[in-house]
Amino acid sequence: MGIGGQEGGRNAPTVINSTYNYLQFWDGRAASLEEQALGPIANTIEMGHTHEAMVQSLAGLAGYQDQFRKVFGREVNQEDVARAIAAFERTILSGNSAWDRHNRGEEGALSPEAKRGLDLFMGKALCSKCHVGFNLTDSDFHNLGVGMDREEPDLGRYEITGDEKDKGAFRTPTLRDVQHTAPYMHDGSQGILEEVMDWYDKGGHPNPWLDPQIVPLNLTAQEKADLLAFLRSLDGEAVPTGLQAPPLPR
Repeated sequence: MGIGGQEGGRNAPTVINSTYNYLQFWDGRAASLEEQALGPIANTIEMGHTHEAMVQSLAGLAGYQDQFRKVFGREVNQEDVARAIAAFERTILSGNSAWDRHNRGEEGALSPEAKRGLDLFMGKALCSKCHVGFNLTDSDFHNLGVGMDREEPDLGRYEITGDEKDKGAFRTPTLRDVQHTAPYMHDGSQGILEEVMDWYDKGGHPNPWLDPQIVPLNLTAQEKADLLAFLRSLDGEAVPTGLQAPPLPR
């Protein structure tokens, strides 16, 4: 949701562990958190501002003038605004989940259901084809068929690269704290994890650019329940919740 009640076409991606993304945004159009931070400011739907006017607004507040001089040694400017926002985003980290503790050999870190779900994640459910590594993402772009049945589908990564194979492809998100980051998919079209599992189970939506790894899975109801138990084990310890904005400089 942006200014004036406008709605964008994409779901806001999680900021959790975003420091580890090779590229930012669903389509990877930003190469860093600093570049990403400036995007929404000038987006006509999100904030509808300009970078120049933003700098003027902040520079007009004595409190921000003092802070920028103290921290960056110079007057307010858009590059340092981006640096400040990115520095905060890099503190939003998730780790030491039950899954992490299990990987370190802690007995009983995962429930029996979650252990079965982990086996499915690594095997039959094919999740680990894309959700790999400590941050559970390959940081690559894949077409799952989401939204491809629309008259004018969002073509995702293709809009950036112009490469035919990238049509309808979007960045693989981290699964850290995934039960708290609904709604899901680039368009927010799936509200709960059960819907996501059903989507993958049926093999996505057929289209000419569907990732070849997206195939029907034939999961049973029990397997889906076990997989959900594993996904819930990915909650970390350190993600700040209920963040309160500090008093704003005047």
